Amino acid sequence: MADTRHGRKASAAKPETKRAPLQQDPHAIRDPKENNLELAIGHEVRFFRKKLGITGADLANATGISLGMLSKIENGNTSPSLTTLQSLAKALGVPLSAFFRRFEEVRNAVYVRSGEGLELERRGTRAGHQYNLLGHLDGGPSGLQMEPYLITLTAKSDVFPTFQHEGMEFLYMLEGEVKYRHADRLYTMRPGDSLMFDADAPHGPEVLVKLPIRFLSVICYQSRLES
Repeated sequence: MADTRHGRKASAAKPETKRAPLQQDPHAIRDPKENNLELAIGHEVRFFRKKLGITGADLANATGISLGMLSKIENGNTSPSLTTLQSLAKALGVPLSAFFRRFEEVRNAVYVRSGEGLELERRGTRAGHQYNLLGHLDGGPSGLQMEPYLITLTAKSDVFPTFQHEGMEFLYMLEGEVKYRHADRLYTMRPGDSLMFDADAPHGPEVLVKLPIRFLSVICYQSRLES
């Protein structure tokens, strides 16, 4: 019952804001037909159509293919003839071979043994910041690039939080303690803590509290297509 003491009604509790569900299921298993040629072709037809910013009806009109047939092709429910693929390739402005790239694409993996990461200096690296690159994969058709680093800071390390670059960055603390700046906020990072942020804002370690400091830094960004 609502509290009416002092002539006032108790305010109703505000409903909790629901977060949008994650779009990726880390335990998902793809349907075997995802490896089929028809589905691979359909994926590429839809990709190039959306890249041009045209609707299915626009593409159907440009090729003389019915909208229903185009839908079946994009969903991998039919095997299009070579003549149909040639019409689609011409309308989308891509070579015929572009429709087969997903089917023929090799899925790569990079394995780096403990202590064998490539030590390097990134552009704009501050003094005393040791970067060990733990691997690098070309994003393929997605164009997504990922660079995982193991970063070590010691007493010789400079602090000056002015790193800025494209993409997103994820940090995971392994050892030590640091006050890490992102834009106008400072975050105290201890082992087990993580921080993910827009890397276009100024960021970097500002106060080295407990040395040595080690953390993982994973940078993700969209690669630029060469003209």
